Amino acid sequence: MRHLRLLAGFVAALFLLALRLTCRYTVVDDPRPALRARGGRYAYAILHAHQLAALFINDDACMCAMVSRSADGDFLAPVLQMRRVRAIRGSTNKSGVDKGGRAALAELCDEVRRGVPALLAVDGPRGPRNHVHRGIVDLAVETGAVVLPTVIVPTRRRIFPRSWDRFQVPKPFGRLTMVFGVPIEVDGKGADEVRAEIGASLRALERRHDPEEAVRAQLAAET
Repeated sequence: MRHLRLLAGFVAALFLLALRLTCRYTVVDDPRPALRARGGRYAYAILHAHQLAALFINDDACMCAMVSRSADGDFLAPVLQMRRVRAIRGSTNKSGVDKGGRAALAELCDEVRRGVPALLAVDGPRGPRNHVHRGIVDLAVETGAVVLPTVIVPTRRRIFPRSWDRFQVPKPFGRLTMVFGVPIEVDGKGADEVRAEIGASLRALERRHDPEEAVRAQLAAET
């Protein structure tokens, strides 16, 4: 069964790669050139709903991301591979059971120390939407990486309203806009303070650049 999921993932990856070629891309308030110029490490903090759009717009030479060991992860891994993203398998603990999250985070930290940017869906894998879990903070503390709050807004997309995160899939021939918030340094701050800062930045970005979806997402999170 796992082999079938991987095969389906490769087929989906080819389809999505073709779909990506029909889209256009815009980046707003990009802090990365300055970070790269001084050799700074960084990690993207995105919403789970924007994962696929983030892969579409990825322009890093290589990147790493934590992907769960679930069936969904098996399906997603080939898509990441075709977009130059190394999938590190593991997820956060559930009911006291370690699903490889600690080992995956340690491996992710090793990659960031080597200068490879990390991509984290901060409210994943199960939400609630916009709730920032601690993984991004632990990674930034361990590696000295700057956290880059980031939202991606497609002009054409399919939204799945029954999913907990209102997952989004870009449609052909649209434009994807990647918008950065102010980079967040973690030195001298508590974990809860950093999580609150990341969450506030992501909510503000979505309200400003995708206001209708921000309202719908907030209402869905409250129900």
